[in-house]
Order: sequence, then C-alpha cells, then structure tokens
Amino acid sequence: MWDYTDKVRDHFFNPRNVGEVENPDGIGEVGSLACGDALKLTFKLDEAGRIADAKFKTFGCASAIATSSVLTEIIKGKTLDEALNVTNKDIADYLGGLPEQKMHCSVMGQEALEAAIENYKGGGATKHELEGEVVCTCFGVTNTEIERVIRENDLATVEDVTNYCKAGGGCGGCHGEIEKIIEKVQGEKVAESLAPKPSRPAKLTNIQKIQLIQQTINEQIRPALRADGGNIELIDVEGDKVIVAFRGMCAQCQLAEFTMRDVVEARLREFVSEDLTVEEQKEPD
Repeated sequence: MWDYTDKVRDHFFNPRNVGEVENPDGIGEVGSLACGDALKLTFKLDEAGRIADAKFKTFGCASAIATSSVLTEIIKGKTLDEALNVTNKDIADYLGGLPEQKMHCSVMGQEALEAAIENYKGGGATKHELEGEVVCTCFGVTNTEIERVIRENDLATVEDVTNYCKAGGGCGGCHGEIEKIIEKVQGEKVAESLAPKPSRPAKLTNIQKIQLIQQTINEQIRPALRADGGNIELIDVEGDKVIVAFRGMCAQCQLAEFTMRDVVEARLREFVSEDLTVEEQKEPD
C-alpha cells in the first residue's frame, strides 16, 4: 500500500477541474493506455494572456489523478511563461510529496503542460513529441527525456530514473545505457560547477557597453530565438536603454512582451549591467 499524503488522497477522491475546456487555446497529451498512464490537459487564456481555465482527463493511478488535479490548480492565473516554470518538483511538493515510485506522474503533468503551451504557440501537434533516440523500448523513453529528469531531479541510480520516467521498468535491457547517461549528466554537472563564472567589468565605456550588449545578443539571446524561428536586431543604445527589434516569428508572437522581459532584458542584465532596460522598436503604422 502506497503511503499517500492527505493532499494526494483529497485530490484523488475529489479531483478538481475534470473534463475538457470548451474551445481551448492549448491542448497537451502525454502517455498512452499501453504504458498504463495517459493525460490530456486543456487550457483557456483570458484577455491578459493568463490561464483562466484548465481541465484534465487522466487514465491512471491515484498519483496520476492527484498530480493532474493539482497541476490545473497551480497554473490557473499564471502567464504561459510563468506556467512553463512549473516543474515536476513543484507539483509533488504541492501535494506534500509523492512515493518515489510515483514521481513519474508529476513528470507526466509537467510534460502535458509543455505540450499544451507548444500547441498554443505553434498550433501544431497536441501530443508530446519524442525527442532523441529511444533507450527504453518497453515504455518508449528517449535519451533526451532521461537526461532531463536526471538533471532536473539530481538522480543517481537506474531505480531513480525508473521512478521518475519509467525507463528501465520493463525488461531491464536498457539499464546499462541508463547508467551511461547518468554518468554523462553527473559528469557534466561537476564540470559546470568547476567552470569559472563569467564576470561583468566593474565599469564600461560606452563603446565597451555596446560591444558587450551585441556580444550577449549574439551568444546568449539570438540562438534561443532562432530555435523557435525568430530573431532579434540591436537598433540603438541610449544610456541604459537598449532598443531592439524582433524579426521572424518573434515579430508576430503574442508572447513577445514576455520574451522581451524574461529573455532579452534578463540576459542583458545578467551579462552586461543590472541597470539596463529594453524597449522594442515598433514598426510605424
């Protein structure tokens, strides 16, 4: 018998927001009946771009139902960028914890949310797309998914990985490959911790500041935008005000305001100066 918290029992016996949102803005589907768990998440945005309603349909155990119920409660009222910051740990912590063997249910909720937001942004597939090469053929888990749960949850054993994403929970033929992935990720984390941290110059001349802003855009900001079909151009620098223009998909994106604040301005403040503000140059009407 699993040792469930009172909150898990509450959300299992009295799940919130069951069903489907009518005319949803985003739809995300993960899992499959063949693997034992499946989740469909739908949400609707309000005029301010915040999640006004979210509902779910889940096939699975008590943990799967409880985590899905909690997820809908957590994301209501959030912007999509804020919702994307919700991790499987947040879901489990909200419930007062989950048995280790059931942590994969919280990961499923996180993946459904990401799939739903991606569906809204791109208007494409609703199902969670597999990235990377399949390592666990029993449950269809890829090396990319395994690396992610290891990194985000600091996992150290094959059993840990199985608990968080089911990989290795079938025939066991992939255990050796999972161990190699664990060693790789843990080795990268050690290397990252030992690497020297970039430091900002104590004082910059105007030319140095402009050069560093352009370098940060080239190295830290543009690659992330290009991954989604967008781009950015530095227009001008007026004191501590940086003027940029979005190009490509970013120029048409409804989330440009959030990208400006949470990506562009945040990176420039981190690598150049905490005093910088960023404004977007608008095309004349």
